Amino acid sequence: MPVLSAIAALFVMQILGEVLVRLSGLPLPGALVGMLLMLAALIVRGRVPAGLRDTCHHILKHLMLLFIPLVAGIMLYFGRFANEWMPFLLACVGGVALTIAATALTFRWMLSRSRASSS
Repeated sequence: MPVLSAIAALFVMQILGEVLVRLSGLPLPGALVGMLLMLAALIVRGRVPAGLRDTCHHILKHLMLLFIPLVAGIMLYFGRFANEWMPFLLACVGGVALTIAATALTFRWMLSRSRASSS
């Protein structure tokens, strides 16, 4: 799968996710639904095509570049953030804390599973 086909597949899944969210009224981001659709397609296929794997590896390696529009948007609405900084800060700290806790619990669960299967 060449790079352009892999990028097209990623965009098609995201667009399908957006369409499903809009049609069904799901309270989820369309990109998340698109990612779940991609996961389902890869599970059905049974493997990840090499082109898709390589393309996603390069995209993830340069993930910080994708945050530039986000930072520009924050700077555009900086006045609003100045007025509502406390909820924003609490949401950021709470989100990081939940992510760390979920990662730690998942890691513990995976360690216990691997110990149980090796004994």
